[in-house]
Amino acid sequence: MVDAVVVPHPSVSRPIRSAAPPPRLLHSLGHENKSVLSLMANADHIFTGGQCQDIGVWDKHTFTLKTSLRGHTGSILALEIAEEKGWLFSASGDSTVRVWSTVTLRPVCILNPYLETGAGDLFSLVWNPVMQAIYIGCQNTSLQWQGFSKFQLGRHTHEQIDSGTSTPSRKVHKFFDSYPQYTHRPADLQANNFSLSPSISQDAIAETISLINIPATNVIDSAHFGYIYCMALVPSTREGAGEIAQKPANNCYLVTGSGDETVKIWRCIPSGLNMMHSFDCQHGAVLSLAASGETIYAGCQDGHVKVLDVETRTLVRSIIVQENVDVLSLSIMQSDLYTCSANGYIHRWSSSFDCTASWQAHDGIVLSSVISCSSDTKSYCLITGANDGFVKVWAIVPKDEDNLSQMREVTLISDSDATQGDTMTYALSKFVSIPSVSSDPSHREDCRQAAIWLKKCLNQLGAQSALLPTHEAGSPLVLGTFYGTQGEHPKPRILFYGHYDVISAPPEGWGTDPFTVSGRNGYLYGRGVTDDKGPIMAVACAAAELLQDRALGVDLVFLIEGEEETGSAGFVNAIKEHKHLIGNIDVILLSNSTWISEYPPCITYGLRGVVQSTLEIASGVPDLHSGVEGGAAPEPMFDMIRLLATLRDGDGKVAIPSFYDSVRTQTEAEKQLYDILSKVTKKPGSVLSSRWSEPSLTVHNIDVSGPGNSTVIPGKVTAKVSLRIVPDQELDNVAQSLVDHLTRTFDKFRSPNQFSVSIDRKADWWLGNLDGPWFKALETAVRDEWNVEPLLIREGGSIPSIPCLEKEFGCPALHLPLGQSTDQAHLPNERISLDNLSRGKAVIKRFLSIATNIHAPAE
Repeated sequence: MVDAVVVPHPSVSRPIRSAAPPPRLLHSLGHENKSVLSLMANADHIFTGGQCQDIGVWDKHTFTLKTSLRGHTGSILALEIAEEKGWLFSASGDSTVRVWSTVTLRPVCILNPYLETGAGDLFSLVWNPVMQAIYIGCQNTSLQWQGFSKFQLGRHTHEQIDSGTSTPSRKVHKFFDSYPQYTHRPADLQANNFSLSPSISQDAIAETISLINIPATNVIDSAHFGYIYCMALVPSTREGAGEIAQKPANNCYLVTGSGDETVKIWRCIPSGLNMMHSFDCQHGAVLSLAASGETIYAGCQDGHVKVLDVETRTLVRSIIVQENVDVLSLSIMQSDLYTCSANGYIHRWSSSFDCTASWQAHDGIVLSSVISCSSDTKSYCLITGANDGFVKVWAIVPKDEDNLSQMREVTLISDSDATQGDTMTYALSKFVSIPSVSSDPSHREDCRQAAIWLKKCLNQLGAQSALLPTHEAGSPLVLGTFYGTQGEHPKPRILFYGHYDVISAPPEGWGTDPFTVSGRNGYLYGRGVTDDKGPIMAVACAAAELLQDRALGVDLVFLIEGEEETGSAGFVNAIKEHKHLIGNIDVILLSNSTWISEYPPCITYGLRGVVQSTLEIASGVPDLHSGVEGGAAPEPMFDMIRLLATLRDGDGKVAIPSFYDSVRTQTEAEKQLYDILSKVTKKPGSVLSSRWSEPSLTVHNIDVSGPGNSTVIPGKVTAKVSLRIVPDQELDNVAQSLVDHLTRTFDKFRSPNQFSVSIDRKADWWLGNLDGPWFKALETAVRDEWNVEPLLIREGGSIPSIPCLEKEFGCPALHLPLGQSTDQAHLPNERISLDNLSRGKAVIKRFLSIATNIHAPAE
């Protein structure tokens, strides 16, 4: 069953941020005017396949034709290399796959698909180094594979090869056991009619070649409802994909693309393949595929490239390369994607999907491409082939800036503590370097990459981690669980909530690069170090250290979102959908704010809620000239001013009827807390109380239609109004009261203008339980670490996720800020004290140790 996909906003309108020239053409190769259908390369050779049935072997250093591999009787449609075996696979229109030695350039074996010629053209190949298997995409819509884990190069005897049949008494093949036509002799096993380079003797061929027939057990019939044009492996082992230096992952996936407009993901298992998911690309046949990390790029028939996320199984972006121009080949060089099109053009795209270069590479259709590097991996080239008969070699350089492949690397234990610091600060520097600005569409991919990086980081620290999708085109949630050791009693399960997205960071006002962590006078500077990447790293490292010492007696569940700074869209629904994966929770912990001063440490126990609304008054006619219509036309601006004026009375109180009826009365204990805080902040307790525990109303802005100059009567006026609410005001009732008050008041104006009001966002208030065992445990941990009583504070802002999580899991929340009041969160030169960061980690370790002994039921 194919899941319906809503296409995110395309990137066609994205500006080209760099006017960088196209890559330099190093060399052109061409000896026959034939289409170059397939390409592959290793450190020494470039292998080319085309309509001429032979495989050209070019010396990569001298760019000269070294030899031709002959034997196929059809076009060479796909080439693949198994580096560790020294093999080249070739798939052909003659319905066979041949295996060649990349060292001796001699044939190794011939692979016949199940049904032989009934499989049709063999369009695509992928080698899986983990399973030691080759996968074949066929014209008859079947997906076939053959294992080679037991096969040794140069073995003269035939044996069972991973369930494939290869026996001395193999049956005669009409192509490969045939005699020249003029002899009129039927094919037989003695023919050995393999046409190769003249330097290769027939005796050598007879001793080395095996014929393998793929069994029916290694076939998925009708894997697609169309030809299987392309395939890729995830994680990719292609050069340039950012994975080549890594040991192949145990969990790997085969990705297939077809003429049926779908991309399918298959889990690779020893016995074959299991279908996991199907994407409906909805833009013509899928003609090309490439993979980098957890990201799949699918080139389509109509000029679109679909960007797909493997783990969350979501469509990330649709890149429009050129409308109605087929994208026939894709190659990846770390953060750069190269798209090759049917009009001869190649485009280069950055990790944020900006087109950074475009050039006409061939006088024809670009049919194939591959990235290759030198033997010392110091230089790279893009090799392209087209139907103009040429192979072209382009010098390419990995981008130093915006290089997400480097950001994705998670090496937490550095080789030199003196140069890279401890795990926490080193990991934080990597985390901050990813500009995960959720409010900027151009950083949407950065947000996803931050989630991928954090998932890998938690995994290396000892957690079991995964990504969870939110809404269409939304940033994923990161779910990671540190499992503690089991004691006498059931382990408490603690949920740590945070967010990996950050506010924008314009360079004005910054003393250093906001996305490079800089240390100065005991502080770390960088966007997100205090809100909220620094606290996330502190908590993660605290859990990792306890886990390493076998002293973690709780399950610590990380739930980190990527859209907190933009209202947590889709967060609530995602929690409900994936609650079974999160599990039962006993208490919620977060660290997403700062202290009230520089010292002493604080614990936050209350937040106000918020109701945000938009008011609109429109005349229904275009903007007017005040010199012509002024005084005669009923102006929407006057109505808006009158309406807004009714929201507060002469004493500055909110004038909505019954607004204050349910506000909780301040207790004597709270008054004492405000007296203590007044001495620390040097501000009256009444001022703090008005900010934290009293409701308020704010008019944020008034916008008008038209140019906004002094001669225009705007036809439409809008205003943004918000309410901050406190215990025990009921969120939905307050929102409805605002709407009712505005509507009734405007009706009394008897104005011919039209009025509307919408509630844009709601978030409930939150108040912690100061007498509960979890709060007492946190208070004790702070006191023992700092040797001082922590201040108990509230905040006037809102964190929508906290009351949502409390209600969903039926447990209390705790809020431990780590930053100081001068840390400049959301402002230039955001910072966090190294002492606060390390002591914050120590507080978490103490709290988790104390929490091990809390067995009270969830509150």
